Amino acid sequence: MQGQSLPLRVTTLLTGLLECLGFAGVLFGWASLVFVFKTEHYFEELCEPNARLMGNATGLDDCKAQDERFSLIFTLASFMNNFMTFPAGYIFDRFKTTVARLIAIFLYTSATLTIAFISADSAVLLFLAMPMLTVGGILFLITNLQLLYEQGISLRASFIFISVCSAWHVGRTFLLMPRGHIPYPLPPNYSYGLCSGDGPGEEEKKTVESPKLELSEELISPKKEIPRPGQQQEPRSFRSYAFSRRFAWHLVWLSVIQLWHYLFIGTLNSLLSNLASGDRVLVSTYTNAFAITQFFGVLCAPWNGLLMDRLKYKYQEEARKTGSSASAAALCSTVPSLVLTSLLCLGFALCASIPVLPLQYATFILQVINRSFLYGGNAAFLTLAFPSEHFGKLFGLVMALSAVVSLLQFPIFTLIKGPLQNDPFYVNVMLALVTLLTFVHPFLVYRECWQKESTPEVA
Repeated sequence: MQGQSLPLRVTTLLTGLLECLGFAGVLFGWASLVFVFKTEHYFEELCEPNARLMGNATGLDDCKAQDERFSLIFTLASFMNNFMTFPAGYIFDRFKTTVARLIAIFLYTSATLTIAFISADSAVLLFLAMPMLTVGGILFLITNLQLLYEQGISLRASFIFISVCSAWHVGRTFLLMPRGHIPYPLPPNYSYGLCSGDGPGEEEKKTVESPKLELSEELISPKKEIPRPGQQQEPRSFRSYAFSRRFAWHLVWLSVIQLWHYLFIGTLNSLLSNLASGDRVLVSTYTNAFAITQFFGVLCAPWNGLLMDRLKYKYQEEARKTGSSASAAALCSTVPSLVLTSLLCLGFALCASIPVLPLQYATFILQVINRSFLYGGNAAFLTLAFPSEHFGKLFGLVMALSAVVSLLQFPIFTLIKGPLQNDPFYVNVMLALVTLLTFVHPFLVYRECWQKESTPEVA
């Protein structure tokens, strides 16, 4: 039975990887989209006459009002991308896989069709389409959109093609995905897909088997430990963890680093235009370079996980020999990842703050590596630092709260374009100093690990 289901599972895995590669993370292709939107004269009516004349001379409009409009759209889209993680998690938990996927398909297909058929006169619809697109997801085709546009493929043709791809998602939803949740650990003879009979009866059967699964989870989880003599059981309520110092500093760590990324991506087109003195060819070259590095970010994702896995195995082996806490050992494995992510962010921030155009190649590389470490490290830390029964809620909460912080990118952009007269130096220095706060989080985690390890675990 397992042999018969192996090809199905391999197909599901490969198509899932292709789906994530091709249709997730639209925000990281925003710089390419803005380049095309400006070429299509979106929001050009906001530009003053002298700015239009300058644009005709250089090939790009140096238009404050136009840039602010694009920045506002990106701010709204990036906010929805994170904030909707919480309700999306609820929808997935409540209505399960098929319904959640159909909603996502509807959102992104509606958004791509909207973008395909709007023009410069109806560009205001981007305020509706972009948030829907970020919630539904797309990446690969968006990051290559400018490359396609410069080869003569129109914006409308690109987004109509993306809309037609919804048939792929619908087919995969019904043929290669379970109707409900995938149980863990996987029970014997588990099947899914069109001909599996994965309906209410199967769900009821899984519910009956759940005590066995819960028992096996208790055996394999390093976080469920026997309390030491004289030590009370740690509070298990969601509220106690949500208001803990550990969670608060993790929120600061995630929010500050993520703000840097969103601010950089949202203002990249304006930054490159200024550094290239409005040279359209140079801006196009650097925008394409940024798009390509975003695609290769998939190669950076496993590094952080590999680092944490090796350290977790090493520390837990040492914990077994010394009799120290297994949960403390697992938590300790996150410290190098947290520190390295903060260091990468600091390096990326410093490179982005130096107004030298060739240096931005290094900025692009550091940004994509840091982004991979950030989001993978965020999920891994929540998994190891908090009970598994609260993971979904805590993950949704930290993403929603960090989304609120990301709204600061628009007033920061307005400050740069207005009072600072397009000079981001002082803002970059201030944000670089704020980035130093992210090192407090791994320091506190390390101190907590050291305190736990100093007390031997009693089995």
